[in-house]
Amino acid sequence: MHRCDECRFEYASEDEASIPDRLRTLGRRYQAPLSRFLPGEDGPGLLRSHPADGAWSALEYACHVRDVFEVQRQRLEQTLVQDQPAYGPMGREERVVDLAYNEQPPAEVAQAVAANAEALAASFEGLTAEQWARTGIYGFPERAERSLLWLGQHTVHEAHHHLLDLGRTMRSARGR
Repeated sequence: MHRCDECRFEYASEDEASIPDRLRTLGRRYQAPLSRFLPGEDGPGLLRSHPADGAWSALEYACHVRDVFEVQRQRLEQTLVQDQPAYGPMGREERVVDLAYNEQPPAEVAQAVAANAEALAASFEGLTAEQWARTGIYGFPERAERSLLWLGQHTVHEAHHHLLDLGRTMRSARGR
């Protein structure tokens, strides 16, 4: 995957130098939609609503991104100590239920998204050129050998894409 047709993210737009700052910026960008509402709005209710069948709520998207940052940091660390590890699935659908994503406090989720983005950014920031080139076996979108550079690019894409999903979900929940 080099370009996402839905959100227009170009993997090549991110390199070793840009990834840490992009992660930090994206992590902070989750703050506003999880905490700012129009006067009289039931913010937590909007965040927890499922206006589209088969789609997550805005809060569930934010929880997913929080966990993606954490899982990707674990994968990065695994890749630095193992030769070509095979990453296990993160259990994205199971986490929504098992961790009760939709019941979590939005303010805490917003803080955790930013904190996990910062931790991952710091981990990427310290890599040498040789470490960026280390690889692991990633199972999505198809099982393939992926470098840590790709892992960083893919994580930026995930955070960018799901921020758009969160915005669409909030607009739909507001009837727009």
